[in-house]
Amino acid sequence: MKEQKAILLLLLTSLIWGLAFVAQSVSSESIGPFTFNGIRMLIGAVVLLPFAIPLIRKHKGDKDYLKNAIKGGILCGICLGAAAVTQQFGVAASGAGKGGFITSLYIVIVPFMSLALGQKIRKAVWLSALIAMIGMYLLSIGEGFTISQGDIYLIICAVLFALHIMVIDRTGKNTDGIVLSMFQFLTAGILCIIGMMLFENPDMGAILDAWLPIIYAGAFSCGIAYTLQVVAQKYVRPSRAVFALSLESVWAAIGGALILSERLSGREIIGCALVFAAVLIAEREPQKSST
Repeated sequence: MKEQKAILLLLLTSLIWGLAFVAQSVSSESIGPFTFNGIRMLIGAVVLLPFAIPLIRKHKGDKDYLKNAIKGGILCGICLGAAAVTQQFGVAASGAGKGGFITSLYIVIVPFMSLALGQKIRKAVWLSALIAMIGMYLLSIGEGFTISQGDIYLIICAVLFALHIMVIDRTGKNTDGIVLSMFQFLTAGILCIIGMMLFENPDMGAILDAWLPIIYAGAFSCGIAYTLQVVAQKYVRPSRAVFALSLESVWAAIGGALILSERLSGREIIGCALVFAAVLIAEREPQKSST
């Protein structure tokens, strides 16, 4: 797959994720973060199961293949489950706008992690990170900016999402993206369900009331989008992939305007434009091919 095509898949991923913020916002009013994420992750695993089984059977005699898929899936699932739940705790305490901005810190964290692993980071990437962060601030933050307990949750969430991207880069090349995603959702779902039983009192009526956002977050945000991320990242370095994925905040703002009738201010429109500009700057590099 050419890197340019992989970038397009990541852009589609960011679109699906962005609209999932609407689903998260709606469902958070009736069910807890462990319940919501536990159900959505298990739905993602179920959606991928019919596609993963033939791939596993194809490598039936290859013990290393299944071992790598399970190991990678568990590592990705731990990062994903922890990040998703931590994000919802933070958003509940600090608000969606501030939550979106602080979560987007992974744009800067990923290049630093890549640098620590010995990867060269171009000046254009650092410039893009700076422009993207300014855009995120304009898009997500109103007057005043203070650090609260909810903000600390969101900072941890940003680190976990950055770590998730790096783990995918390390493990995704050794197995099929669909199989890896299925195991990561299964892992994350089980962990969140355990958290649900320990810390929440789920109500079946409330869950049924939120069925539509849960189905979208499970089937589309998890089953499709996270799988596209795993598949596409095989052909894109993390320091570049992160900018395409960062557009989720822009799509979230647009989705809120179209679906929830939220109006974009001039400040927010400028923020969207800056994030788009950052992505374009980051992509100004000769494309490589991989088969």
